[in-house]
Amino acid sequence: MPVNRRRGETEAAFDGRPRRLVLTLGALAELEHAFGVGDLAALAERFESGRLSAADALRILGAGLRGAGAEITDAEVARLTHEDGAAGFVRAVAELLEATFGGAGEGGGAGAQNPFPGTS
Repeated sequence: MPVNRRRGETEAAFDGRPRRLVLTLGALAELEHAFGVGDLAALAERFESGRLSAADALRILGAGLRGAGAEITDAEVARLTHEDGAAGFVRAVAELLEATFGGAGEGGGAGAQNPFPGTS
């Protein structure tokens, strides 16, 4: 089944296997807690900087995989590989954040609006 960008879904290949990712409300709450922010706007602002650590990427990918239904820990996420190495992980994080917080960009669907103005 193809990913549904309108629902914020993305797909990335880890360990040679396509995996679905989505930042559900529960996954976003998990990230609020992990990053010590009080609300979704503060979470979006944190990501807007474009400067994320490897630990940040690990948390985001883990939350996205769990949001899509995978039973995976952050320790297991840390052991995943991507055929494009670090660049592949960075791209997977960027695509997931764009699908979650972005506007009507590629695949976002006509009329999709950014719920956090200034964070595209």
